[in-house]
Amino acid sequence: METIATCQCGKVKVEAIGRPILAASCYCTSCQDAGYRLERLASAPPVLDSDGGTNMILYRKDRVRCVTGRRHLEEHRLEPDSPTRRVVATCCNSAMFLDFTKGHWVSMYRNRFATRAPPIEMRVMTGERRVGVGLPDDVPNHRGHSAKFMLRLLAAWIAMGFRRPQSLSATQAD
Repeated sequence: METIATCQCGKVKVEAIGRPILAASCYCTSCQDAGYRLERLASAPPVLDSDGGTNMILYRKDRVRCVTGRRHLEEHRLEPDSPTRRVVATCCNSAMFLDFTKGHWVSMYRNRFATRAPPIEMRVMTGERRVGVGLPDDVPNHRGHSAKFMLRLLAAWIAMGFRRPQSLSATQAD
């Protein structure tokens, strides 16, 4: 199965092949802070849901590639030495994906998929959500990262032979 994530204007297309590792909404402080920053970019589409969650679809790095528009990709980090980078399509300031550079997966922003985006399976890091935000019980809500979340990441890494492929780079040509 092939799924395409596109930026708001269509100049950047990122392809994900195969089944995702997991679809989750994250409420950690870093995702919320980054979401606020990215949404303040000129004409940027929303990153955060109204409850402060960031909906992500996690894929193995070896199954994700930029099909078009790589020259428009620019990384944003909350701190200069942070291992987590959020990558934005500068043509329209669409947040495309989050890359934990020390990991073996890429977390793609769910709202960048026009079709075939799997439903959210769980909410994680809900212990850090904004004060006063209630959550429905339609999927499991975990205060931190659940065992299921961690086991899915581990299973994907085992399937990859414990490799950590290189991340998508904004410096590589299309």
